[in-house]
Amino acid sequence: MAADDNNGQDCRSSSAGGANDVLARVLAEQIGRAQGIAITIENRLGAGGIIGAEAVSRAAPDGNTLLIDSNSLLIDALAQKTNYHPLTSFEPICHLVDVPTVIVVNGASPYRRLADLIDAARAKPREITLASLGPGGTFRIGFERLRRAASVDMTFVPYPGIARAVNALLGAHVSSVFSSYSTVSEHLNTGKLRALAAGSPTRIEPLPEVPTVAECGYPDYEVDQWFGLWAPAKTPNEAVSQLAGWFTAALQTPEIKRKLVAQALFPVGICATGFGSYLRKKYDEYGRAIREANIEAE
Repeated sequence: MAADDNNGQDCRSSSAGGANDVLARVLAEQIGRAQGIAITIENRLGAGGIIGAEAVSRAAPDGNTLLIDSNSLLIDALAQKTNYHPLTSFEPICHLVDVPTVIVVNGASPYRRLADLIDAARAKPREITLASLGPGGTFRIGFERLRRAASVDMTFVPYPGIARAVNALLGAHVSSVFSSYSTVSEHLNTGKLRALAAGSPTRIEPLPEVPTVAECGYPDYEVDQWFGLWAPAKTPNEAVSQLAGWFTAALQTPEIKRKLVAQALFPVGICATGFGSYLRKKYDEYGRAIREANIEAE
């Protein structure tokens, strides 16, 4: 997205109306105003975002075509065959935002702490369920990590969308749900759902009283959702640096911060080698979890 005589840039995300689409539009609007350029948001649907990622990997490395995607960019390539490699087919630009995750139960549930849910799973092997988006992906990895760390035999119930899993929990058809905070925030506010623990590495800002899974006795545990910005491989360093500057400046704008946090998208703004190192670390972690649990693609 390096300026090309203000001819405009193409920033692609994988789903219309999703968190990445919201993120792309909020940042594009700010950068467009600040830099006086036109930015086109193009949602490439299909195969869980793989089609959009592949299109960007094949685009000209001129800084004018970018990808906003989540950690699924890494997970998809580990769980199935893709026509790109997440570490070599793209130039990492910035880790844009984090999306907190949380384990929740029905507000009428007897479980008030994560320990209560785990104890019930030990007492009733396979009867306690944790539902989420699946069968593969971030939350399945998080479930397997928790199951192994706690040495319990819980059952993972996959749904084609988080909203469907939440509806099942509201109807008391499953024991618990692993979700992004934004999906369940309104139900938590009304008391229809209760948060047991945050899967994120730190407590969720709007839920300061809810401990992390790590604080509940499982050190180093985290289930992270995040969104980043990439360009095609071999994009010139000067273009990557310019893009990183534009996006970090947008993330630091108070108005933009407020808009993103209202959508439970918490700005990070780690760029360049810092983001590259983060990606390599996460790629190794996800790969290990997928191999250990024999997780297949969605």
